[in-house]
Amino acid sequence: VFQERINSEMKPDLNPINIIILVINSLGLILTVPAIYAVCPFLIVIHVPLQVRNDHVVPIYVINLLISDLIQICYMIVLEVDPENYHKNINPMIFIFDVMARAGFMMCVALERYLVIAWPHWYQFKRSVTVSVLISLIVWQCPFIPYLIGSLSSYTSIIIVTFFLLPLPVFVFSLVGTLKSLSAAISVSSEEKRQIVGAVVLVLCSYTLSVFVIIFFFFLGGNPALSLVFAICSSFSPLLDLVLYVFMGKGATDKLRALLCCCRKETQRPKQQVLTVSGDRTGTVSSM
Repeated sequence: VFQERINSEMKPDLNPINIIILVINSLGLILTVPAIYAVCPFLIVIHVPLQVRNDHVVPIYVINLLISDLIQICYMIVLEVDPENYHKNINPMIFIFDVMARAGFMMCVALERYLVIAWPHWYQFKRSVTVSVLISLIVWQCPFIPYLIGSLSSYTSIIIVTFFLLPLPVFVFSLVGTLKSLSAAISVSSEEKRQIVGAVVLVLCSYTLSVFVIIFFFFLGGNPALSLVFAICSSFSPLLDLVLYVFMGKGATDKLRALLCCCRKETQRPKQQVLTVSGDRTGTVSSM
């Protein structure tokens, strides 16, 4: 019964708004694949214990988050390309499970950013790739819990929405705790503070778009106009996750800054040549 309800509510009519949704998700697909490729090199040196212990815990959560984004984007593209028969090609529950997993990985990233600044010594010596991988596997399995509980009752929607709300206190705690810890941190540079706060705020915004859109969808899914608006907002959520790795450390920020500097030098080089020529001409005239 619950799956039939999803099939009836998530089957939009073809209109310009659906085309916009398709374009947004296509853009997300084009950007997500290179982002996953950019994060994967952080995990290539997994066999070097020192490098893994110092730098390679956060990307595990980030790459799982990007994979869940890729699943959501592919599902939305199938939904918009064939809205009448999409439920025959892909199970709608995959979308619900994927959003639950995304919320879990966002929570892991927010908690990790809090531990970096609040408990730096514990984080430096106690974190490990094995623990991160085990937590990631648990997060992927957690979405089955509310589904199994909901299948035994008639309040499936309420149970799933309640499960969506569980990470909210963790996000609030991570944000407030991070801000308090940063205010007392002296050894942390202003750039690192902006990166940490930016990561926590970004995952909170992405969580708000993805989770609360689904919450409203369950209760207002019968309204086609609202369903389309919520679908657009949900499509923007994976795009926010693409910016997340920028706040994960100095490496990504330095790459972005170097790229911008190269572009700026290329645009300023012709102007400098023109000024040099004009200066030579001015010197010649004055000597005469």
